[in-house]
Amino acid sequence: MKSSFRGAMWMIVLSGFGILSAMGGSQVIAADWPQFLGLNRNGISSETGLLDAWPDGGPEEVWRVPGGVGMSAVAVSGGTACTLVQTDGQQFLLALDAKTGKQKWRTAIVPEFRNQMGNGPRATPAIADGAAFVFTGDGTLARVNLATGDLTWKVPTFGRFPGKVADYGMACSPVIWGDAVIVTIGATEATVGAFDLKTGETRWTFGERETAGYSSPAVLKVGGKEQLVAFTGASVYGISKTGQRLWFYPYRTDYDCNIATPLLVDGKVFVSAGENHGSTLLSLIAVADRFRPSVAWESTGTGSVLRNEWQTSIYLDDYLYGFDNVGSAGPVTHLTCVDPKTGKVAWQEARFGKGNLISADGKLFMSTMKGELVVAKASPEGYQEIGRQQVIETTRQAPSLSNGLLYLRDDAEIVCLNVKR
Repeated sequence: MKSSFRGAMWMIVLSGFGILSAMGGSQVIAADWPQFLGLNRNGISSETGLLDAWPDGGPEEVWRVPGGVGMSAVAVSGGTACTLVQTDGQQFLLALDAKTGKQKWRTAIVPEFRNQMGNGPRATPAIADGAAFVFTGDGTLARVNLATGDLTWKVPTFGRFPGKVADYGMACSPVIWGDAVIVTIGATEATVGAFDLKTGETRWTFGERETAGYSSPAVLKVGGKEQLVAFTGASVYGISKTGQRLWFYPYRTDYDCNIATPLLVDGKVFVSAGENHGSTLLSLIAVADRFRPSVAWESTGTGSVLRNEWQTSIYLDDYLYGFDNVGSAGPVTHLTCVDPKTGKVAWQEARFGKGNLISADGKLFMSTMKGELVVAKASPEGYQEIGRQQVIETTRQAPSLSNGLLYLRDDAEIVCLNVKR
């Protein structure tokens, strides 16, 4: 396999008041960022009042603290910021005061994970039910008490189910659905597994004898039914709350590199993959108690309009914003806006470079591989950059946003920036 592909693969994992039903019944506020890709696992925050002009010297740095190696982004809830780091021979869950960066606790989960494609944990914690749920690089699922840092339970998934760790490490960020925490495993009889929030006992397994891939599933309401949509190494699945298959669509990508999270787009399911695969928008047609997927549009192959290598696109105000990677994990990446009704490109900022993005207050907040923070207006009229600044070293994580504070990390530090207007 080409070395450029190997290096690029580790850009995996890497965006009012209300109750989020998918977060285990816990009350969370819109300003929280309690899991991978934010409150609703779509990379969008409802926060407003964020900067619309670049300050002299860039956004204020609130704090900067040492972290550790890893691909995990930062989850924030109730004033606590959590991320997985690898240091001192262990994979730790690190908890910080979200406002000051002061360490609250650090809990060792399992020994370090080493891989020729990159070391350390990949997945982002999910915070719910007074706890943080983590999935380590070797596939250990664990619950840690958010207040005390006590390890409540842990499940070595490949000890419980026959199988092996994905070639590039386990990258699925846990999702909470009701009273279960769910991860894509890729074990022989457990492509996806659901575990009791309180005890870690297996609630159900969904077995299709498929590799895990590197995507994180999402709970979406599609076709009038809430369901788990899982993007595995070679397929897209709709799964019921009891673990039954609702629908299936094959999506084979070279090296099983389906990485981006499925999105709800105009009542349909949007999936995208790199390696010159492309993008597909699926409608679901009800057939008895299941569904038949139908292609609304697709753009695949070397001429595709959008090939999300490892970044999940943003669907905002009827348009998709995302990174289109050219070739087999090559260095050329365009920032692209697509009209999902037609699959046509609205605009493209050519050779923008590899990065990741979230959205809030009508803006795109992007991190680049170089460690820059870039802010631009989210508009289908064209690319309108507000400003950019180097804030950390090489990074592969998307930013996280909570209460006007933006969090980003690399393999050495975690930084918090004030992005309020």
